[in-house]
Amino acid sequence: MITFFSDQQALHRDVKEVLSGELVPSFEVAQRTDIVLKAIEVRGLGPVMMPMHFDSDVVLGVHDPDYVTFLRTAWDEWQSTFPGTTQAMPYCFPVRGFRSVCPAHIEGRLGYYSSDLTAAIMAGTWKAVWASVECALSGQQQIVAGEKSVFSLCRPPGHHDGRDQMGGYCYLNNAAIAAQAYRDSGCQRVAILDVDYHHGNGTQSIFYDRADVLFTSIHADPAWDYPHYLGYQDEIGAGDGKGVNLNLPLPLNSTWADYEPALLAALERIARFRPDVLVVSLGLDSYEHDPISSFKLDAEKYTFMGQRIAELGLPTQFVFEGGYAVDALGTNTVNVLEGFQQH
Repeated sequence: MITFFSDQQALHRDVKEVLSGELVPSFEVAQRTDIVLKAIEVRGLGPVMMPMHFDSDVVLGVHDPDYVTFLRTAWDEWQSTFPGTTQAMPYCFPVRGFRSVCPAHIEGRLGYYSSDLTAAIMAGTWKAVWASVECALSGQQQIVAGEKSVFSLCRPPGHHDGRDQMGGYCYLNNAAIAAQAYRDSGCQRVAILDVDYHHGNGTQSIFYDRADVLFTSIHADPAWDYPHYLGYQDEIGAGDGKGVNLNLPLPLNSTWADYEPALLAALERIARFRPDVLVVSLGLDSYEHDPISSFKLDAEKYTFMGQRIAELGLPTQFVFEGGYAVDALGTNTVNVLEGFQQH
């Protein structure tokens, strides 16, 4: 299986986030991809390739052009306003009762385009974000060219990012960009399976009223965990997309005994949708020792997960999302990919 990765992705690093009321080092660290790359090498998964280069217009099928421009220019504008600072982070948001207006000042626009305090912008953020997108698009092109599976080692991740909003460590939605690229290349139906511990609220919002992209997600009950305001079972899509969105929230502390039936239900729904291709938002934070999740999956279960996904018999692109137990992240990631390949 080919893996796409760029060294540029490490330029977004040493970020801080607000967690439990404190400003702390982010759990989304550059070492996450280092340890996955090492596991890929040690276990002989396949070649690691640099992504191809793409123009920024390719993401406008899912992202607002003003938002993309903001991401590209925000750091320079922040530095001209607040010279000497190390990261840009919002402090106010257009919450209930406020107008949804994009302000002129950089602080106001940060809040307008952010959903939380986990996606700060730094000097290298845009280059890293764009390299991550290029990994997703390069993987998509490999599948279109005839590969049966590919791994886009995207970092920063993307599934919390909506059409014009960053959050949850995410800036541009790699999986959604890949899905739209499949549609643009002639695929009639695309399915997305999100197995991250946290609901892929950004991906859902992008495709919620569309019938051509099925979104399925297995995640922690948002009543009790992030992102809290989307991911409930009664969210089934709207308009043309009604019935084309499947959320399978699970209780905190769920084990494989809870998880596997949800996975099989998601795969059964995907099979009935009869897509041309499958995009898997591959989050590994359902692991039993992940520092910001409560699920109890052990390393062996990720092999089973890959095997189950392979049973669909679909061309499949894996797009890296979350997973913050860094020491185990390489093993867990490659277990999914090997399980898929060995089926």
